[in-house]
Amino acid sequence: MATFTLPPVADLHDAALAGRLQHAIDNKTKPLGALGRLEALALRIGAILGSETPVLRQPQMLVCAADHGLAARGVSAYPSDVTWQMVENFLAGGAAVSVLARQHGLALTVVDCGVRRDFAPRDGLLVRKIAVGTADASLGPAMSAAQCAEAIANGMAIVRDLPGNALLLGEMGIGNSSVAAMLLARLVGHDIEACTGAGTGLDAEGRARKARVLRDVLALHAGATSPLDALAAFGGFEVATLVGAALQAAEERRVIVVDGFIASAAVLVAQALRPQVVQRCIAAHVSAEPGHALLLAHLGLDPLLHLDLRLGEGSGAALAWPLLESACVVLRDMASFEAAGVSRQ
Repeated sequence: MATFTLPPVADLHDAALAGRLQHAIDNKTKPLGALGRLEALALRIGAILGSETPVLRQPQMLVCAADHGLAARGVSAYPSDVTWQMVENFLAGGAAVSVLARQHGLALTVVDCGVRRDFAPRDGLLVRKIAVGTADASLGPAMSAAQCAEAIANGMAIVRDLPGNALLLGEMGIGNSSVAAMLLARLVGHDIEACTGAGTGLDAEGRARKARVLRDVLALHAGATSPLDALAAFGGFEVATLVGAALQAAEERRVIVVDGFIASAAVLVAQALRPQVVQRCIAAHVSAEPGHALLLAHLGLDPLLHLDLRLGEGSGAALAWPLLESACVVLRDMASFEAAGVSRQ
């Protein structure tokens, strides 16, 4: 049976470093605070990387994909076959995340964590298939404890083998906004109605039906109150793999760029297991899913972008990436008043 050991995730708080970073940004050739939230972003990246001159190296976009048995209950506007079709699209370079990753120089790795389809081997694809989709959570646990542990261990191992100091989290799986909604409801305590959105594009009637299904699933698994029990009860393989990825990236002090609702739900679980994980995280955006804003508020993360995205894949993380690069450039390369000979008065 696969097991994993929770990695140590240290508290990053370093008052001396924070003071030096604040001094550095305050003494750039600009009015105090004039770069607004870009300054806060620069300070956060500097704190994560432990450097007053941070450099983002070899950024890795990790897109984890899997299918969900609960999709048979009509919780998505799209059929489960779209999962494997989109994985093919990622690998062919035609998806939004594919073109954005190319644009911004992000290395893209796609992981088959449990898709109901076998894929031909090719560059950029890792096969870490636990099973051909999770079980239907309306009938029993989506994953066994052993499957959940295996997926988390897979995520940790994948990140250990990736270069760089920045990890962007993405996902694909028809039905996985239902998983995110249930994890938010169970681990944070919100009513499922407030956590449930349109997902891939349900109309009002479809969204109401989805919320009813999810309420029944939550009731069925009323005893699944711990983070790992909830994750196993609701799914899915890709979410659990991202939990492991976030834990490992946090231990290695990588910058973790969190995409949308589902990736944020994986971080929610990782943070429940190791509270300091969130110190390494940057929220790329807040999506059109109503639960996403609630989840980010719980994590204490302020999203960089407000674009009404609801695609997933890591697309929002890729769109936000240039802001992280700009924040680092400002902190590293922008002149101080003293160096530029500019008067403060």
